[in-house]
Amino acid sequence: MKIGELAKQSGLTPHTIRYYERIGLLPRAARDHARQRDYDATILSWIEFLGRLKATGMPIRDMLRYAELRARGVATEPERRRLLERHREAVRAHVTALQDCLLVLDGKIAGYAGSSERTNDDDAISARPIHDDERHAIRRQPRSGSPGARPARAR
Repeated sequence: MKIGELAKQSGLTPHTIRYYERIGLLPRAARDHARQRDYDATILSWIEFLGRLKATGMPIRDMLRYAELRARGVATEPERRRLLERHREAVRAHVTALQDCLLVLDGKIAGYAGSSERTNDDDAISARPIHDDERHAIRRQPRSGSPGARPARAR
């Protein structure tokens, strides 16, 4: 399939596809007689997997390492597994931190239900403090509504 069709099916722009190819996230595409990129349909599952890694906050250097190992073949499976296991633990920690944040938000929202009983410290919610490693995990997530977008800096 040509780059335009791949872009349409994958949700990436042609520019992003060429960039991913240039940096090594995507394998170099075969070329047709007119020297245009000609992708095999199997690339779609790889692109989807890369999207999942990106959505879960995997750093680009780790994605590149995984792609490099994948290109080297079956002998690299143990190392690829370890890389994914480390990332899974980071994702679990991030999910836990987000669940804690959700509890605080739920408490805050519930507090507005009884606004006639409000005190001067309405923003003081009894919740455990967020630790530095959790702040880092929360900041690494893409902004909602913009898959893969860079997170805003904490103020």
